[in-house]
Amino acid sequence: MRQTLRAALWALLPLLALAPALASSAPCKPAPLGDTVLYLRGGLNNWAAQDEQAFEYRCDAYYLNLNARGTQAFKIADEEWTATSTFGGNAEGQPQRGAPANLERSFSGTHTLRLRLNADGRGQLQVGPQTFKPTPPRPIRDRAALTTHFHSREAEFKTPFGAQPAGTEFTFRVGNDVPGLKRATLVVERRRLTGNQEQLAYEPLARIDMTPESRGMGTGFAARYRFAEPGVYGYWFELETAQGRYALQNNKDTIYWTREKGSMGAASVERLPAQDKRIRRYRQTIYAADFQVPAWARDVVYYYVFPERFRNGDPSNDPRPGGGRPQDRYQDRDVERHARWNEKPFKPGTGDGSDALYNNDFFGGDLAGLIQKLDYIQSLGANALYLTPVFRAPSNHKYDAADYKQIDPAFGSNDDFLRLCVEAAKRGIRVIPDTSLNHVGADSPYFNRFNNFPAGGAFDNGRINPASPYASWFKFKPDEKDPDKQFQGWVGVTDLPELDKNSPSFRAFAYGDDDSVTKLWLDRGAAGWRMDVAPWVPDDFWREWRRAVKSRKADALTVAETWFDSSKYFLGDMFDSTMNYIFRNAVLDYAAGKSGAVMAANLELMREAYPPQAFSALMNLLSTHDQPRALHHFGEEQDLALAKRRLRLAVFFQMTYPGAPTIYYGDEVGVGGGDDPYNRMPYPWADQGGQPDEALLADFKRLTQLRHDLPVLRHGTLQAPLHVDDQVVVLARQDGATWALTATNNSLVPRTVTVTVPPGVTLLQDGLTNTPVRVNDSRLQFVVPPLYGRVLTTTLP
Repeated sequence: MRQTLRAALWALLPLLALAPALASSAPCKPAPLGDTVLYLRGGLNNWAAQDEQAFEYRCDAYYLNLNARGTQAFKIADEEWTATSTFGGNAEGQPQRGAPANLERSFSGTHTLRLRLNADGRGQLQVGPQTFKPTPPRPIRDRAALTTHFHSREAEFKTPFGAQPAGTEFTFRVGNDVPGLKRATLVVERRRLTGNQEQLAYEPLARIDMTPESRGMGTGFAARYRFAEPGVYGYWFELETAQGRYALQNNKDTIYWTREKGSMGAASVERLPAQDKRIRRYRQTIYAADFQVPAWARDVVYYYVFPERFRNGDPSNDPRPGGGRPQDRYQDRDVERHARWNEKPFKPGTGDGSDALYNNDFFGGDLAGLIQKLDYIQSLGANALYLTPVFRAPSNHKYDAADYKQIDPAFGSNDDFLRLCVEAAKRGIRVIPDTSLNHVGADSPYFNRFNNFPAGGAFDNGRINPASPYASWFKFKPDEKDPDKQFQGWVGVTDLPELDKNSPSFRAFAYGDDDSVTKLWLDRGAAGWRMDVAPWVPDDFWREWRRAVKSRKADALTVAETWFDSSKYFLGDMFDSTMNYIFRNAVLDYAAGKSGAVMAANLELMREAYPPQAFSALMNLLSTHDQPRALHHFGEEQDLALAKRRLRLAVFFQMTYPGAPTIYYGDEVGVGGGDDPYNRMPYPWADQGGQPDEALLADFKRLTQLRHDLPVLRHGTLQAPLHVDDQVVVLARQDGATWALTATNNSLVPRTVTVTVPPGVTLLQDGLTNTPVRVNDSRLQFVVPPLYGRVLTTTLP
């Protein structure tokens, strides 16, 4: 018995170590960092400060319950990455203030993290079973507060709707149906978001006492506010009743990739927090009155190509080990070449026979191959070709630029790019290239770390070169001994030295000079630009860059790579569009069987937050070269046939929703693959031994044709959803006298739904079958097929 008790006590020790000290057994100490809130910030939350990963200080330490799996790299820091409140990992793997390395821990579900900090900046981080119970919020029982309503998308509470031009005056209303609401205040603030959501703050702008209004048995309040200047603003309402003060604020919905919670729409009531930063603001986008997006952008269907893996049209330029040409070397060694077109890309450490380097294996795709297949791209229904970088660079992805002004020799020549643009234009296809103006390649004449170029790089042969004409393009730390630490690699990747975007010399090279990178390729036929890692580049850079683009080619399209709520880029001074990762995640999860309400909340946020001209030009993605392909998301390894049905559903939604549908090369014929590099598989051309899925291809063509045939699907204004449940989503579009109802069903069985149609609509037609569908007394009942959808259209008399 004694041995059993001893064993039980030993088993409890890890749990006791993670439990907060009890007041009766040990005195509580004040928090070492005062009111500063610490967050776990790592790959699992895109390195953002999220409320779900905020530590709570309790008596003797900071505690956090975290649900994660696998090995996670992270730091512990406050919202601003303040030096005195940022903790990395020291040599022992424990937290230390200012340590540059990440902390790493392994997880297998929900665990409690316990962080103790010492006065010298060192700490101890323990991970164990879940034992911590966070302090629950005090329940609200005040009926006057709980029944007060606001809905940002309903005219009863807010007009006008959504993003509006500068100078617009808005009317805001709140109200309830019971007495007791004494006072309401509209609080307006200006939002400041910098970097990749690293810094987020709201600056006070106005507090407006709302005017009482009669509202039946309850109380209503109204206020007006005019937003004079472009910007992203926050607003919320402070309520006062006899029982206390409350915040009427944004809801708690999660928006994919976005740090701030809340999908807007219906509000929630909580006690007024001690810190304003805890308030969930509604966001209001105010854009420049002259903000214009090229009219052609809303009619686009993109074909998105990773050129090295699409088609080999000229084997003579293929990279070859030992070939002696620039494309035959990767930094300080030979490239790797695939023997067969349909092999998997190499991934170091998997036993596939490759070396230890990433991104140095080649199949031979090039611009000649793209030109050969322009008729195929046209037949798919695409009318814009988005290319990941094609400029000279040692890697297969080409984001490590070695010469911004030359096509990579493995892809062809500058003349080949000119020919591609000319031949594409003959088929009604525009070409949009891509590059990074945030970083270059370490193996480039600008940096020249590997000494593969004539002397003159800023880091010739691994040594800082102050005499280089490119020296001002980078920030160096000459006091560091380790060459890897003498410069900043983008997100720590030393192959990608980060540029100093404030360098006048670099800005002139990038967009200022008459032969700058930006202007040169527009002159050579590009219809616009997609810009890599936009959040890492200062806003004033993008403002000047946009002016350079539009002055050179007024109808050129500017597309950002952003993953989160991109409202700040759509004020009329930076970008026209972005790669829509919120759309991607929302639609893929819905098509995989998750809640239609979650998808609708994410999409409705964008409808409300983005200017309509940008909303209709968004690059609506499903697969990308940075994320697993759609078929992988749908479980291709478990049930390929079912995964393809789910892909058809996702494409149906994509082709019937506002914005620019984007087809990642190969999705249309069943190419799958998980994380990089397997999301960059070669296109399975039949003449190269591949097996493209022709039936799936026919489905894609049918849906792109539907989009082209029905202008309302491209130009129609999206209304509030007519119906949303876990499986079925019904949306309405209006283009003048024409209406379209689009319905999708993610369940495995047919669903019958009934909706109220817009006034005057009595007869609709199925866009896929041309069969008529009759409306009875403004009510429409119809069946939505499993894992697919319907489009019903009409023209009012």
